[in-house]
Amino acid sequence: MNLAIVILGALAVLFLFWLGLTYNGLVKLKNRAQEAWADIDVQLKRRYNLIPNLLETVKGYASHEKDVFEKVTEARTKAMQAGSMKERAEAENMLSNTLKSLFAVSENYPQLRASENFQKFQDELTDTEDKIQAARRFYNGNVRDLNIRIESFPTNLVASAFGFKKMELFELTAPEERKVPQVEF
Repeated sequence: MNLAIVILGALAVLFLFWLGLTYNGLVKLKNRAQEAWADIDVQLKRRYNLIPNLLETVKGYASHEKDVFEKVTEARTKAMQAGSMKERAEAENMLSNTLKSLFAVSENYPQLRASENFQKFQDELTDTEDKIQAARRFYNGNVRDLNIRIESFPTNLVASAFGFKKMELFELTAPEERKVPQVEF
């Protein structure tokens, strides 16, 4: 009888120990994913802050490209106000596309391309885009690890008992960009 109580007590202690380790592991993964999202957010805000200065530089050389400036400004505003992860990704894709059109317009203005300010902002924006991509990969890796743990048995029992939810990946490429281009001769 005493041996049975000792064994049950030991099993209960082991179960509580496992439960604590599992819970703490989930908390750690969730916090890593949230920290990684904060890194993305910092880089996105940096990009948002660079855009008005870039636009002002371009306006000085290409003042009659009003339509492009309005599209970039509108896309920036939408990206800053996006709510859900899906809305944010869509808004960021739109902003990236409008920035591409802004740089395409700049090709028509040799003085603009030679401008030191324009080059500086273009380099800063390129650097920021690279940092966003690195932060996105880091975030998605952390989210993947969290989601795997939340879905894996027996951790899924602890995750559902304590309300851990899967997080969304942050995808910045539009579905049409994933298609293989067709080359015709």
